[in-house]
Amino acid sequence: MDSRVKGINPKIVGDISQSMMMAALLRKGYRVLMPFGDNFRYDLVTEADGVFCRVQCKTGRISAGAIRFPVASSQYHRGGKREDYQGQVDAFGVFCPDNNKCYLIPITELPLTRQAHLRLTPARNGQSKGVRWAQEYELQ
Repeated sequence: MDSRVKGINPKIVGDISQSMMMAALLRKGYRVLMPFGDNFRYDLVTEADGVFCRVQCKTGRISAGAIRFPVASSQYHRGGKREDYQGQVDAFGVFCPDNNKCYLIPITELPLTRQAHLRLTPARNGQSKGVRWAQEYELQ
């Protein structure tokens, strides 16, 4: 893990990831809108050519040749359930502090499980069918 985020409060890590995503989206020409308050399932909204997209920002970590990030939220403080984002967000914005890159992935291209990943290197077993390559979603 990048030493810049190791030991930092998880809320601050999330704020850093959201800020890095906003900067990357702005550099790509998107308009970025932020919802008022913190009771939304999405962290920001992009707009390009009149099309709006609700984005949930996550922090990714590199492990075994892939960037791994959660695609469900933990609601343990609300009764212990895990909830996916289906129907509540349109895309995930992932900042990976390990390589300092941002990725924008439509929710329709991700599994409805606990975690998703973007491959950086080929899998050890040589499998390539159904692989989500990180470079295809990179914003830089």
